[in-house]
Amino acid sequence: MSDNASVTITRQSGYQFLVDFGAAIPSLLADEPAPLGQGSGPAPDHMLLAAVANCLSASLLFSLQKFKQDPGTLVATATPEMGRNENKRLRIVGIHVKLELGQAAASIEHLDRVLAQFEEFCTVSMSVRQGIPIHVQVQDGTGAILKD
Repeated sequence: MSDNASVTITRQSGYQFLVDFGAAIPSLLADEPAPLGQGSGPAPDHMLLAAVANCLSASLLFSLQKFKQDPGTLVATATPEMGRNENKRLRIVGIHVKLELGQAAASIEHLDRVLAQFEEFCTVSMSVRQGIPIHVQVQDGTGAILKD
């Protein structure tokens, strides 16, 4: 993560906002789903889930590469657990992230050490986790659950 990362968000119309990441990165149109918006882009909850899943994926890859291991295809799926707070306001009360490796666990050396440490490298999930529980599951290319 960049130490000076920032975004600028500018309302376009309705609930559509242009997310500007800076000169080197294409902008993104965010929008709320109907009935508030038109659903023409990801909603804020999509972006939160994407940030958590992307950071965990990058951290897992980083940990594997420290041991010169290749996970093959790496697929992450993040799903929110929705609930209401004491004022009956809708909130994300948990995030479930499933990480799927493209390789069988047996072909990845030092996997036990990787699984024990990779989450600590993820700036986003470790920050979000201070307010929202995050459950991480790792599965290998054969479908075997390695971490739950």
